[in-house]
Amino acid sequence: MNVKFFCPRWGSESIPFSTFINRVIEDEYNGVEISLPDSASERSEYLAVLADAGIPFILQHHQTDKRTADEYIPEFISRLEVLADAKPLFINSQTGKDFFSFEDNCRIIEKAIELETKSGIPIFHETHRGKFSFACHVMPAYLDVFPNMKITADFSHWVNVSESLLEYQQETIERIIPHVHHVHSRVGYPEGPQVSHPGAPENKLFLERHLEWWDAIINKRKKQGNGEFTITSEFGPIPYMPTLPFTAQPVSNQWEINKYMTTLLKERYNLKD
Repeated sequence: MNVKFFCPRWGSESIPFSTFINRVIEDEYNGVEISLPDSASERSEYLAVLADAGIPFILQHHQTDKRTADEYIPEFISRLEVLADAKPLFINSQTGKDFFSFEDNCRIIEKAIELETKSGIPIFHETHRGKFSFACHVMPAYLDVFPNMKITADFSHWVNVSESLLEYQQETIERIIPHVHHVHSRVGYPEGPQVSHPGAPENKLFLERHLEWWDAIINKRKKQGNGEFTITSEFGPIPYMPTLPFTAQPVSNQWEINKYMTTLLKERYNLKD
């Protein structure tokens, strides 16, 4: 199975998009995971740069933020339509709200399925705080209703939400793994979604636990006969990145951490060139 590694735009918004893409290529990523600008002209510029570079891209939805599901759904559909029109590999969607009812979140997921069917662009739903998928224990009910749901696994959020390494939820994790089509390889810990550095010895336990989950996902996809899988190392900037007191300086370099994690996983899965 060919595992491809993608670089997040998140944290590099201060540099021109073309410069970012050149840096991604220099560091030998296989593609990028990005959000598109709201401006149509800026979107066109981004897509032109991507086309010129010939680099695969994943598009993110995270922007829709409404008080009720009825307010949420029209904007959600509109944003997904824009993303689907750009023809990404797939859309990674932070979907719904943790405070919406189960029924309302199901309505929202149904709209995503309808658009996926209409557009032919796969839509994966990210496990994320604040969304329908905010915690491990809520997922089985959704999988009962949507047995073909495709998931982006970012288990750092669930570690944070549950204040645990999910030791008592292994059966639920095992049920979710067959639905995982994409991974965000960030390492969380019980009190936060992002450790200071995954290579630091004080974070060894947290890294090893996440590696166990990612290994299980990769092994499952191989057994399912999948020819390709994608991983985005998504360690983020401040405020995800811890800072030093008073100076607010980041304790680590975000770009270098993501390179570190990508290299680690390439070597682990025997994919280093």
